[in-house]
Amino acid sequence: MQKSYLKTAGLAALALSLTLGALPAGAKDKVKIAFIGPLSGGVSANGVGGRNSADLAVRLRNADPKSKYTYELVSLDDECKPNVGVQVATKAASDNSIIGGITHYCSAVAMSTVDVYHKFGMPAIVWGAVLPEITYGNDFKEVHRVNGTMINQNEVAVQFMTGLGYKKYAVIHDTTDYGKGHNKYFSQYMAKSGGQILGTFGVTADQQDFTAELTKIKQLKPDVIYFGGLTPIGIRIRSQMEKLGIKAVFEGTSGIKSDAYIEGLGKNLAEGSLSFIEGAPWEKLPGGLKFIANYKMQKYNEAPEAYGPFAYAATSLLLDAIEKVGPNRKKVRDVLNATKDADTIIGKVTFDNRRQNIVPLISKYVVQDGKWVLWEDSEYASKKRKLSGS
Repeated sequence: MQKSYLKTAGLAALALSLTLGALPAGAKDKVKIAFIGPLSGGVSANGVGGRNSADLAVRLRNADPKSKYTYELVSLDDECKPNVGVQVATKAASDNSIIGGITHYCSAVAMSTVDVYHKFGMPAIVWGAVLPEITYGNDFKEVHRVNGTMINQNEVAVQFMTGLGYKKYAVIHDTTDYGKGHNKYFSQYMAKSGGQILGTFGVTADQQDFTAELTKIKQLKPDVIYFGGLTPIGIRIRSQMEKLGIKAVFEGTSGIKSDAYIEGLGKNLAEGSLSFIEGAPWEKLPGGLKFIANYKMQKYNEAPEAYGPFAYAATSLLLDAIEKVGPNRKKVRDVLNATKDADTIIGKVTFDNRRQNIVPLISKYVVQDGKWVLWEDSEYASKKRKLSGS
């Protein structure tokens, strides 16, 4: 009778444990991290590429038997809009089960959310936004950035273009913090270079028709039109330049370094466009080929885009910190703050006293035959082809 009772009790206990979802021995605790970027809207290709790259880092870590935890990526869409960015950043940061975030492609959004991460004490690593003030504008120990800033981009852009002999420029920039920042640093470096800015034109982020601005620019006869803004406006401006017969070189920032830029224009109109982006080309880095091979194996429907490797590197750094000290926001923040010479697929990462990665290199790209090609590897560099107006 007693044996029968014990057997029945044992079976009941087993059933109860299964009902409550008891974990088998050796199962890993689950840890959540967030990815935030523009998953819809005009620059969604960059956001989705970044999200996929962060997801790849999580998948690879979960497949590693040495990993202490099982990780879950919570993806949130900031739409490249500051007000939406604050909403989703607050949603992530106020959820204590989310230990850290891989955050933001758009500078205006990143600027609007730094206070949120600081308030809630959630460590965040910016993976794409380039406005310097994101890291240097405040001393928030929660905010880090793996990519460089627009300061680096514009210094190299000015030196490069004036070095090619171009002296006369017209500037078009969007009137967000991102566009105004690019105009500021491009103009500063141009004033020191001996080049001349003939006219500067601010445009709204949703502007469709640039006939008025481009007509004035055509009269100024610049060698180069410099554009500080993102892909959707860049496509419109470049296509409308063609309609008005403007033959100036079209020079953009990292904001147009996207496959979507070429797809939107078609390879003929995109041909010869220039872009400058921080870091070495991923395909020339030790971990770059492995990254893209792993990315292809996962069969994502979208390309990683220019900032995908940065999102991957940021995610890997966050996961490394969690593995080291456990899922504790403050401890993870402190580990990230002390990052020095960390090996990543974008090269060594070292955060300075404002948690900005010290990026030593800016890469120059030109569209050739429907692809972004490193300038040094292009037929433009070898002078087999000439840029517009040259």
